[in-house]
Amino acid sequence: MAVDVLPNDAHNALLVANVHPPDWRQPNPAPRYNLVVIGGGTAGLVTAAGAAGLGARVALIERHLLGGDCLNVGCVPSKCVIRSSRVVGDIRAAGALGVRVNGAVEPDFGAVMKRMRGIRARISRHDSAERFNGLGVDVFLGDGRFTGPDTVEVNGTALRFKKAVIATGARAHHPMVPGLDEAGFLTNETVFELTECPRRLAVIGAGPIGCELAQAFRRLGSEVTLFHTGGHILNREDADAAGIVQRAFVDEGIHLALDARLTRVERSADGKVLHCDTPRGPLRVVVDEILVGAGRVPNVDGLGLEAVGVAYDRKAGVTVNDRLQTSNPRIYAAGDICMSEKFTHAADFAARVVIQNALFLGRKTLSALTIPWCTYTDPEIAHVGLYERDAETRGIPIDTYLRPFSEVDRALADGEEDGFVKVHVRKGGDKIVGATIVARHAGEMINELTLAMTAGVGLGRLASVIHPYPTQAEAIRQVGDMFNRTRLTPKVKRLFAAWLRWTR
Repeated sequence: MAVDVLPNDAHNALLVANVHPPDWRQPNPAPRYNLVVIGGGTAGLVTAAGAAGLGARVALIERHLLGGDCLNVGCVPSKCVIRSSRVVGDIRAAGALGVRVNGAVEPDFGAVMKRMRGIRARISRHDSAERFNGLGVDVFLGDGRFTGPDTVEVNGTALRFKKAVIATGARAHHPMVPGLDEAGFLTNETVFELTECPRRLAVIGAGPIGCELAQAFRRLGSEVTLFHTGGHILNREDADAAGIVQRAFVDEGIHLALDARLTRVERSADGKVLHCDTPRGPLRVVVDEILVGAGRVPNVDGLGLEAVGVAYDRKAGVTVNDRLQTSNPRIYAAGDICMSEKFTHAADFAARVVIQNALFLGRKTLSALTIPWCTYTDPEIAHVGLYERDAETRGIPIDTYLRPFSEVDRALADGEEDGFVKVHVRKGGDKIVGATIVARHAGEMINELTLAMTAGVGLGRLASVIHPYPTQAEAIRQVGDMFNRTRLTPKVKRLFAAWLRWTR
């Protein structure tokens, strides 16, 4: 089945040629595979490549585009667009840094999207059918479906397996709002097909996807209204962190409709009309396009899961144990299809767990992974481990150390003082149990704290790690200093004073 990616241009033609080549010849199936992997997103690709690299005979099935959401409609295109939008943000903030910009800043939306398509096509070779074929993976393009206890069928061809992996990912949730389907809307799966910037854009959902794209489109020229059922945006994040991003949104002119319940959508001569109820009264907003970023639903349909005894839930996806094994012990799952952490890097490392457990009788567990994440707004919010509310729910007493960037020299020099580093440690010690960073490049900075948690390095030891001056990452060392100062109790100070008097 041929796949089109719009708009039809040379970049998208190259993308399709790499990740769903129309002239692809299905390989002759092996008599039996060590692994048959259904789904060619991050989890499926990593599983297939890793297993083949270890000598396993592997078949990989993908019905749409290899690379999944991340390459095609997720991380890669969104970060390209966000990068362009940041240039606009920088130029508009230039005056505060003493740089005068004459004339209006006019982003070329068509050029922004063309650049995105070019980069996506360039990156797509990493996930190409040809590359995976070269890695020793039999790539089948088509719909995969379990047809027997050890058989998956794709385009009428039966593939026999010793073990199988479900990695079919998730898709955008379509909220049940009267009139929304009839009015038409975009999701992350279609928004990157745009070639013209909508003058007025409604974004439904202020989670990570909604917030990232709301800010990007605002900077690229749209008048944006962000609808959210919660009392503030990014309500699953640290509230202080979300508050900083929310203030940035308001400053940039994004209209927020919070605690909003959409009641209906209709078309009018002037555009698409969204009606909602809010605590402040009913609200009516007219826009040209609607972008829905209201969560994800797992792709469980059409896989024949009932035939092989794989339990699943339509909201939570395939049911797995901590070793990512489904209710059928021969079948595993990884990635968005079964995990609450729907991130590319989480799918990557879940796939590594599956490889060891499925092929080598391993006992690796998902819960042993330390998974950070980042929302790529400006500023970014990056997090790892527990939030304060998590610690309270689990009955884990903690101490919290916070360093605002208003007290970090490099952040002042950069004009980026709205943010902080917040680290939670077990009460009375320095074991790090969670951290949140709000900063322009928080996603880069969180890695130091993730490494510390993974390696068992306490917050006190981070104070002894030399950081170049001036850097914003120095805030992490300063948080370590804050912890160490708590160890200087009055008794210790008296002992120090006595020693110094004696040695004077």
